[in-house]
Amino acid sequence: MASFKYQALDKQGKLVKGVIEAESERHARQLLRDQALFPRKVQAGAAEKEQPAGGFKRGKKSAAGLLSHDQKTLFTRQLATLVSAGLPLESALETLARQAETDKQRSLIQGVRSSVREGHNLAATLRSWPKTFDNLYCALVAAGEKAGRLDQVLMRLADYLETSQKQRQKARMAMVYPLVLTFVSLGIVIALMSFVVPRIVSQFDHAGQTLPAITRGLIWLSDAIRDWGVAAAVVMVLVVIGLRFLLTKPAIKLKWHGKQLSLPMLGRLVKALNTARLARTVAILTASGIPLLDALQVARNTLNNVFLQQVVDGLIDQVREGVSLNRALEQSGHFPPMMTYMVASGEGSGELDQMLVRVADLQDNEFQQKVDLVLTLFEPLMILFMGGVVLTIVLAILLPIMQLNDVLKI
Repeated sequence: MASFKYQALDKQGKLVKGVIEAESERHARQLLRDQALFPRKVQAGAAEKEQPAGGFKRGKKSAAGLLSHDQKTLFTRQLATLVSAGLPLESALETLARQAETDKQRSLIQGVRSSVREGHNLAATLRSWPKTFDNLYCALVAAGEKAGRLDQVLMRLADYLETSQKQRQKARMAMVYPLVLTFVSLGIVIALMSFVVPRIVSQFDHAGQTLPAITRGLIWLSDAIRDWGVAAAVVMVLVVIGLRFLLTKPAIKLKWHGKQLSLPMLGRLVKALNTARLARTVAILTASGIPLLDALQVARNTLNNVFLQQVVDGLIDQVREGVSLNRALEQSGHFPPMMTYMVASGEGSGELDQMLVRVADLQDNEFQQKVDLVLTLFEPLMILFMGGVVLTIVLAILLPIMQLNDVLKI
């Protein structure tokens, strides 16, 4: 409920002012009429002036983070289940609002329910929260409402959200595990070189013997880490910040994303991930009755590679001019031949959406296989690296001792 200030006339024509609690302005006017008052002016209270029904601000800061990805997926599946069970949309939303875990979630769902109750369709209402419900979500809901298959579209959308979440988790695993292992290994090496090695090699200073080259190199590296380690770390942090700033420039970001595609291993991973995302998004949109051009335009915004986004812009232009999708994919040269063949088959048989789902599944499997291969190879390589570092340190320490023993024997 939100608070509304009102000015109304009673039966004697006297002006009455006050505040009333209601779900919307229309609801507030109706409540005043039920009290035999004729409303002249009704407006949201000072705290609610910028709020939609339900009491939640629509500003960018408030819209962000209302529903996490998992919460949105659960909301979508629960709404689909209730609607498919024959429950009216307003009642389904009211049920979900009562089950909401947090006040913010409850506020959002109540706001959606109030708007639907006022006669707005669900897709138009969801567009009031663009940070929570993106273009793809709203486009699918609109298609479901138009076709009278809202429950089916919502269930398909929930499946899509779960799949995209799994893709993101796989991508994070592909990056996080190697990075964590690398930083831990480097931390151990730096600790050895900064604290352990200097104390051991200092015992050889009074021997008066020329130390082996490997020992001298280890001493030099240890001194460099102790003297310049902090400065080097600061420089590295500044370099990373500078690179992140440069990547905010559209031209530089475009070049870097284009360069990614030509890198030996990373390029195939990026292509597989974005191809799967493009194929699955177009499949779910076209299966919901959305025209191919509109589906490509929405799917284009789901890609995380700017260069491939521009490639999809070229596909859209060609399809708009009458070129078949498989021909446009072939001419672009940035998508796997398998996708071109399967799209051609789907266009010929009228089962484009099913073929695109198969393409997405195949690309997801390829992405997972490559990630597993990288992680499988990375761990033994890191073990070999750490073993080499430890062996080098041991040799640098043992060689002067052996050399000293030879001198003492003589």
